[in-house]
Amino acid sequence: MSADKSTSWSYAEGLPVEDDVLRRARERSHELGLFAVTHGVAAALTVLAASSKAQTAVEVGTGAGVSGVALLRGLGPRAVLTTIDPDVDHLKAAREAFIESGSPANRTRTISGRGQDVLPRLTDAAYDLVFIDADKPSYPDYVEQGIRLLKSGGLLVINDALDKDRVSDPAIRETSTVVLRKVGKMVRENDSLISAMLPTGDGLLLAVKR
Repeated sequence: MSADKSTSWSYAEGLPVEDDVLRRARERSHELGLFAVTHGVAAALTVLAASSKAQTAVEVGTGAGVSGVALLRGLGPRAVLTTIDPDVDHLKAAREAFIESGSPANRTRTISGRGQDVLPRLTDAAYDLVFIDADKPSYPDYVEQGIRLLKSGGLLVINDALDKDRVSDPAIRETSTVVLRKVGKMVRENDSLISAMLPTGDGLLLAVKR
């Protein structure tokens, strides 16, 4: 990355102004040893959720609720976010963030479990938006399930898709990098998807289901 591009990236990441709700959610993430989505990604999630006019959304990887709050702020007042995480402490922290954000309890459904176990139980073509930000080795499975869950016109959002800028370098063979290259290829070669990569955060891979 050139110096100019690096400066522009830092400027874009620092541009969003976050309130106390998101700051506290980030603090809980740090306390739990989690890496929350960046400021830029959180802002992008809010815009994407709002522009998609989604009524039903699924999040794989709840964390401490930073991304969930960002999504809820973009979703309509009657929209419901289903968020999945195997760690009950993460879900507890996220619920605190959702309450602090003023989101009614009936707008969120928190599910304790592994994405591999929970996603297959969700209904085909019933969701407008799927956000994936969980364990990297399982990304291919999550993407496959996410595509199944989306309605026509639904939006798939995959976080950390550039894997710390390693995906673009074919010489790098880290496990996570190889997996994310596979995911990118899966999405690009799927005729049912229209896709684009945004350099926001550590890469947001977006795809709309035809």
